[in-house]
Amino acid sequence: MPTAAPSAEILILAAPDLAEALTRWRAHLSAERRASPETVEAYDRDVEQFLRFLTAHLGEPPTIAALSELRPADLRAFLARRKKTADVGARTLGRNLAGIRSLARFLERRDGLNAAPYRAVKAPKAGRSLPHPVSASVGVRLTRAEESLAEEPWVAARDAAVFALLYGCGLRISEALGLKRREAPVAASRALRVTGKGGKTRIVPVLPAVVARVEAYLALCPFVLDADEPLFRGVKGGPLSPRIIQLAMERMRGALGLDDTATPHALRHAFATHLLGAGGDLRTIQELLGHASLSTTQVYTHVDAARLLEVWGRTHPRA
Repeated sequence: MPTAAPSAEILILAAPDLAEALTRWRAHLSAERRASPETVEAYDRDVEQFLRFLTAHLGEPPTIAALSELRPADLRAFLARRKKTADVGARTLGRNLAGIRSLARFLERRDGLNAAPYRAVKAPKAGRSLPHPVSASVGVRLTRAEESLAEEPWVAARDAAVFALLYGCGLRISEALGLKRREAPVAASRALRVTGKGGKTRIVPVLPAVVARVEAYLALCPFVLDADEPLFRGVKGGPLSPRIIQLAMERMRGALGLDDTATPHALRHAFATHLLGAGGDLRTIQELLGHASLSTTQVYTHVDAARLLEVWGRTHPRA
């Protein structure tokens, strides 16, 4: 997967030997690790922030040798600085540390860096935030084109089709918008092959209602959609941006009286939570969502338990 070179700013913050290594590291993430462009960019920002700190901390742009001589205290000082100046939480600091460790591991293998101090620093413990799924009735309403606030019928049908894929198939928004025309679930389609994070593919069942929403969009779409081109289009014919779907959801939040937790991703949460509440097992839901680890899926058990306790507290006479 080709990717752009590191930013000019990050290269200025590094000594020549480290700048050259950064270019190799970035290519390694894309070509060998098959990291998504978003992950590469995030790691790039993490390392840029770290190098900016080290340039001030050491008095000059760091070399590979300088990185090798750092102590755990130096990394903790960086995390403390980030927390104080940027007011970021434990989750962001943990991701910052993950980006820095990725570079350290690469330099350890390729350039003999001492990466032990990087492994010695523990990521700040983040409290687990529970997903906020929408209700089943809201999920269904969002998949109806007639509920849409879009002025053009084909746009309303498009948004309903995207929401149907998120709620009916549990897709991430990037997965839904990454579908090609030839991959569209139409006619007698019963399953959909989805390419998720890290280029991993999975098969998800497709409900007839989802097929109907996609076919309605295709019937109204004013653009010619070639087989290998994006299925979903913006009003000018280009690939549909996730931001457009987020804005559509924001408008629907106001119309339906929903709070700010009702996002496109909340439809994926609803897919998992409603399956679990209906008796679905965690392993199956893990496969359907494309989670690499079962522990990621287990968060939905907490959501379902929280919902049951809420109902109990609201209705039980002794609550």
